[in-house]
Amino acid sequence: MRWNVFDGKLKIELPLEFSYRECMVFLKRSPLEILHHIHENNIYKVITVNAELILIKISYKNHVLLIEFPDKEPPNMETVVEFVGNWFDLDQNLTSFYGAVSEDSLLQPLIERYYGLRMIGIPDLFEALTWAIMGQQINLTFAYTLKKRLVENFGKKLVLHEYEYWTYPSPEIIADLQVDDLRNLQFTTRKAEYVIGIAKEIVEGRLSKEILRSSEDPAKQLTSLRGIGPWTADYVLMKCLLKSDAFPVADVGLQNAVMKQSKLQQKPTIKELKNQAENWSGWEAYATFYLWRSLYE
Repeated sequence: MRWNVFDGKLKIELPLEFSYRECMVFLKRSPLEILHHIHENNIYKVITVNAELILIKISYKNHVLLIEFPDKEPPNMETVVEFVGNWFDLDQNLTSFYGAVSEDSLLQPLIERYYGLRMIGIPDLFEALTWAIMGQQINLTFAYTLKKRLVENFGKKLVLHEYEYWTYPSPEIIADLQVDDLRNLQFTTRKAEYVIGIAKEIVEGRLSKEILRSSEDPAKQLTSLRGIGPWTADYVLMKCLLKSDAFPVADVGLQNAVMKQSKLQQKPTIKELKNQAENWSGWEAYATFYLWRSLYE
């Protein structure tokens, strides 16, 4: 990933297979989103750089991501580059994905329709895990409602020109909470326990992205934790560690998308999905993401 800084602005050169428009579709999917704002085709987001809150403004021109800093420049530009690269999965070689599934009748139309769509990741492990836990067995709208309440009560914010920009709560803050603190936000008792438990795992050093990356079986390590089943583990490996072969096969959205695209009368079974996914070997996460995208039409 090539980048440079000129006149205080960061420029990141993009891979050929990159569609800003398609990535924006995903980022705009909920009006309840609180961790980024989109205004006039620009993305505004606060990230933490060396313990400082830094507001970044992302725009697109001539196949380059232009990143400006409306408040102040970051003390470490490399951290911004790493975050943006992970958020948009810029190091992934989509040419290989497109080639691998070029003969797949289900995915080929989606590739043509959404060409350049990249996995929109969740670089922070704590956010990825707890967002997945919040979304268990509820609809997406209520999941966003829970996240908004969590962020507004326990996250940090930067106020600039009368706008509020929020960051996700740190595990250190959540680890010190009591279950009733989250139940007051309409978390179930179980979900409150799971979220606080994950925060403690991270704070006490037993869980991190580095630990998962070095693990021989990161999915097994995740599912050993209370509140994390196979779907949650695969979702986190897909969205946070950007593992292209992670496959949340039990995902209801995935099942609905396959049913819609294949014009089935009922949802496919897990066995049927696994058989279909033999064509996607090594790229199950991207196949899933493109199928999810088909639900936004």
